[in-house]
Amino acid sequence: MSYRLLTHVVARMPKAGLLVGDQVHPLPKKYPSVLAALQDWSRASREFATLAKKLAGRKGVAIKKTKLAAPILYPGNIYCAGANYTDHVAEMERAQGRTPGPNMKELGEKPWHFVKSSASAIVGPGAAVKLPAYARSVDWEIELAAVIGRKAKDVTVERALDCVAGYTIANDLSARDAMRRAKNPPGSPFHYDWVSQKCFDGACPLGPWIVPAAGIREPGNLGLKLWINGELMQDSNTGRMIFDTAEQIAMLSSRVTLQPGDLILTGTPAGVGMGRGRFLQPGDQLKLWIENVGELEHSIAA
Repeated sequence: MSYRLLTHVVARMPKAGLLVGDQVHPLPKKYPSVLAALQDWSRASREFATLAKKLAGRKGVAIKKTKLAAPILYPGNIYCAGANYTDHVAEMERAQGRTPGPNMKELGEKPWHFVKSSASAIVGPGAAVKLPAYARSVDWEIELAAVIGRKAKDVTVERALDCVAGYTIANDLSARDAMRRAKNPPGSPFHYDWVSQKCFDGACPLGPWIVPAAGIREPGNLGLKLWINGELMQDSNTGRMIFDTAEQIAMLSSRVTLQPGDLILTGTPAGVGMGRGRFLQPGDQLKLWIENVGELEHSIAA
């Protein structure tokens, strides 16, 4: 029996839960949070699979009556792949007046990631994200997020997906007009401002839940779409990644030890605002969908 791992709000307090069918049930008391379950994932995943079978058909709290929070309220590190979809790279090259050429993988490069802040950036389904006061060009980026469930150091590409507990949806919001420090020359290593661009409060809407990796056989072949106010903006497939999820995990684990509860945002496809010269406005309503994962909705505060 399939299940989803989530965090919901009960009497204003976050509680970890298991979604079986359309009913939400509490996790066993030894797992007070989703992060606690991830830190014991080898045992917890087996226990949850058995529990889901027992809970099938039983009444819990209907998902439609449940207020969801981000599935992991306080993840560990958040690693984000940059320029990792063929269609997005071509779009960004054209937006900057350049002709698309060979991608980084074709040139023999390795996956590349930046780090996004955790507790201050993470918000859940239904959140109204306040645009940062210093930016006027905040962009959207739908991403498949891999949730690490086992400590990983120097793993091979072939074993990398064994470290994934499951998958969720992320919106890597980006303040495009805060990405450069104008008075620092482009050749300087201090020219780019990654904190201002990627780490403002609410910059990482996440959810609605975590789908266990066992329920997603082909993370490299998932449709993904993003709408703003009902208008389709991004419509692509994870098969367009330049470096797939396993390659990203292997590369990251060669540099740092990945920990249970870490997130890897695997990149975004074409259709972002920068390629259109259009950016998020107060009151905008966003819906993100990834095949076999679900839908995440949030808004921009009016």
